[in-house]
Amino acid sequence: MNRRPTLLAALSLTAAAALTLSACGSDGSSETKDNDKIAGADTGDKTSASATAGTGKASGRPTITLPSDVTYEFEWKKTGDADRDAVLSDAEQRIKAVDLAIAHQDPLDEAYRFYSDGAAAADSQKYIQEFVDHKARTTGLTRYYNENVTIKDDGTAALVYCEDQSKAFNKFLKTGKTDVTPVTKDSYVVYAGTLRKNDKGVWVTERLISQRGSAKCQP
Repeated sequence: MNRRPTLLAALSLTAAAALTLSACGSDGSSETKDNDKIAGADTGDKTSASATAGTGKASGRPTITLPSDVTYEFEWKKTGDADRDAVLSDAEQRIKAVDLAIAHQDPLDEAYRFYSDGAAAADSQKYIQEFVDHKARTTGLTRYYNENVTIKDDGTAALVYCEDQSKAFNKFLKTGKTDVTPVTKDSYVVYAGTLRKNDKGVWVTERLISQRGSAKCQP
């Protein structure tokens, strides 16, 4: 499950359960121990994100309405390029959609599957299932920064970004308890994703890997 501090550091369950949760990839990604697999990124300007995301059913996109205690800071600046800006926008919706599925306790929730496919969708399903199994969800503030997006000649997009999980935690549904964990270097995660525009014009994440504790993302 590993929500914030990867994603949520050691959980207040049994020791075995804590190890299981901390072994999962953040944000439904596959983790890598090879820092060289993930390139660096530029820092963007800070923008705020509301609890309700997406453009709604009118465009065929799911409406994403999250619990009020799940908040974000997306410091992703506009590039001025329509495709690159669309990649950043759809990647933001995918991130929020994963948290929505966790809040719904539904590993097959519609919203995240709208924005992901292939290995990324499969990894997200497993990640969400960990929260369902432990009757927990995410809470707190997550910050995204140091983004870099490139449109490749084959039509795919490469997106690298950092995540700050220092103020995001696990919340257990049965007790209502939030497991507040200390901030360490592992609270900062770098991601590298591959996206492709589908026939609906949505930039869908097909692959996503992460590296916790990356020097590229440390404050």
